[in-house]
Amino acid sequence: MNQVPKTAQPWVATLLRTIFEQPDADAVHTQCEQVVAAVEAKFPKAAAHLDEAKADLLAFTAFPHEIWPQIRSNNPQERLNKEIRRRTDVVGIFPDRDSVIRLVGAVLAEQNDDGPKAAATRAWKSWPRFRRLAIGDTDREPITEPAALIA
Repeated sequence: MNQVPKTAQPWVATLLRTIFEQPDADAVHTQCEQVVAAVEAKFPKAAAHLDEAKADLLAFTAFPHEIWPQIRSNNPQERLNKEIRRRTDVVGIFPDRDSVIRLVGAVLAEQNDDGPKAAATRAWKSWPRFRRLAIGDTDREPITEPAALIA
């Protein structure tokens, strides 16, 4: 988005979202080519940037379609980084490295100790489900119970 003027950013963002809303991998790749061509007509520098990042942008298509919505975004990681940044900005200057490690460790522990309800909402990102999809066992129901994560 930093390669296009602010007035064109909504248009480019809408075009980019169409890439991720496609039903299969072939359609995603075709749509990406069309988006790059459309952007290239008005903003060649942005199109070159998109074309260069295409492999990273479309890496989610190598996985089963069922988990695309969970893996095509790094928003949860970005939220965690923002929370760590917010907490460290409050402190300002740390007396030593150990104090930074304690604060960041406490933030991470807090994120992990949200309780069973949070575990249930995170179940869609569970490794057993990914493992099941990797071996092709998609007949079973998706994991929704926190207890299922222990097994």
